[in-house]
Amino acid sequence: MTYGSFRRKLPWVHRLFAMLIMAIAQRAGPFLIGNESGARNETGSQPGDIGGSLVTRRVDAHPSYVKSRLAVPAFKLDALAKLGDLAFCEPMVIACSGVIVDGYARFELAKLQNRQTLTCIEYDWTDEQALQSLLRMQRRSSTLSDFARVLLALQLEPSFKEKARANQRIGGQNKGSSKLTEAAAVDVRSALAHEAAVCEGNITKVKQLMRNAHPEILEALRSGEIRIHRGWKLCEQSPEKQMQALMLYRSKRGIGKTIRNLIARLKPRPRPSKSDLARLTRLLSALNSGELGSINVLVVKATGKAVYLTEELVAALDAQEELTFE
Repeated sequence: MTYGSFRRKLPWVHRLFAMLIMAIAQRAGPFLIGNESGARNETGSQPGDIGGSLVTRRVDAHPSYVKSRLAVPAFKLDALAKLGDLAFCEPMVIACSGVIVDGYARFELAKLQNRQTLTCIEYDWTDEQALQSLLRMQRRSSTLSDFARVLLALQLEPSFKEKARANQRIGGQNKGSSKLTEAAAVDVRSALAHEAAVCEGNITKVKQLMRNAHPEILEALRSGEIRIHRGWKLCEQSPEKQMQALMLYRSKRGIGKTIRNLIARLKPRPRPSKSDLARLTRLLSALNSGELGSINVLVVKATGKAVYLTEELVAALDAQEELTFE
């Protein structure tokens, strides 16, 4: 699958340019889309003008995204698909190497729909800068769970540690040593937490989870089904008990959701009139002793004066005489 790109210039320009390029691409052919041909500089600064030729290029998921085994949830793809062509009006964001920074849902949906082209905004970023930008763009999004963002942030740890060691050498501490001081290690953890937009404790918890958690627990964490702290508590147990605890959690959550849905569908009936109560008394009095004996009488702790009937009892009374609360 090929995708095109144009380099970002001004916020109010790139969306208009994207729509124009998409319109031209549809006329020109399935693989033809826009990409600026201007030269890139080493500092990644952005030239001031938009202009270039129509070309094609291929894009792929960021290596860290693939390594972390992340995926777009099915329900998000379904919601995006309902938008039709509007789902692809917003350009994807990519780095100059072709890795995707923002737009994974659109990318996956395009593949499912066999779309050959998508408009992209290209930045002069290294893969590390692209990863940091990916994390920053996801801070206010529900696409990636906290756990998923920490997994991505941990891919930056080697680079952060190397920078911390360089700072140590510049400062004259531990010359010739590759071991970070305690303060430097804390600084690295703090930087990772900042990139992932989580507390520092979650960085340590995720590392422990990756070592000790059952694969099913890890998948639940990636999808956001359970949060980091719950997963961390579960991984204190054996793998078998972890799965048992996860199944119990899912069962309780499923039952709770079913009950809430049933309650939401229930429509309270209007308050019965005195004639309804009189009719109810008459119908109950007409039942034989065997039928009366099958009816349980319970006391409910509730305010006010009321008589509550089960649907089964109402059906039995209806069979004797039509009794409906309108």
